[in-house]
Amino acid sequence: MPRGKVDGQPAYVLHSYPFRETSLIVEVFSRDFGRLALLARGARRPRAAMRGLLMAFQPLEIGWAGKGEVLTLMKVEWQGGQPLLAGPALFCGYYLNELLIHLLPREDAHEQLFGHYTAMLRRLGADPNGRVEEADLRHFEKALLQELGYGLTLAQDQAGQPVVAEVDYIYEIERGPRQAAIGDNGVRRVRGQSLLDLANDDFSDPRSLAEAKGLMRALIAHYLGGVELESRKIFRELQEL
Repeated sequence: MPRGKVDGQPAYVLHSYPFRETSLIVEVFSRDFGRLALLARGARRPRAAMRGLLMAFQPLEIGWAGKGEVLTLMKVEWQGGQPLLAGPALFCGYYLNELLIHLLPREDAHEQLFGHYTAMLRRLGADPNGRVEEADLRHFEKALLQELGYGLTLAQDQAGQPVVAEVDYIYEIERGPRQAAIGDNGVRRVRGQSLLDLANDDFSDPRSLAEAKGLMRALIAHYLGGVELESRKIFRELQEL
């Protein structure tokens, strides 16, 4: 855990919840220190300077002090330039935050992932109607797993042979793809071309995009260890309505 005093650190709020009568515990994703829990003293008071600044999806520059599991938030400055998210983009933003909260260990710096997250928020905020490109989500999910050490094997199979575009494969988590066999009925198949397109972040083929979505969903569910994301649950309920 970073000790002493830290100032001028780029960060985003992932989640916050009340603490005692007037304060907040704020989960942040910082560029150089990773995910941290910070105590924002008095942030719930009506005239608190921090009250209107601790918003999710907005670029902040923060400072903190102390030691231990929960540090004390000392300063927050809004950096601007990020439109507010709306519609589907807002749900996707919450989805990204939940992934980081559940998958990213505390005190584990991931500067490159911080850059991917920043770029993703900019893309989500670029459309005034909140439209989301699924290809952007697949790119972020893949980058997240790569940063966490769960990199995907996509260009070669378990035997070390190059993946063939015209062949169907079964992707076994933590082992990679193997060629589909006759007895694989009922098991999710993925086309070799879809694996190669995912490796190259090329989602121009609708089938590759659809199969990448199914594969990434299975991988993330595995690493979440049974945790159901609230953003997915709410989005599913809205679609049913």
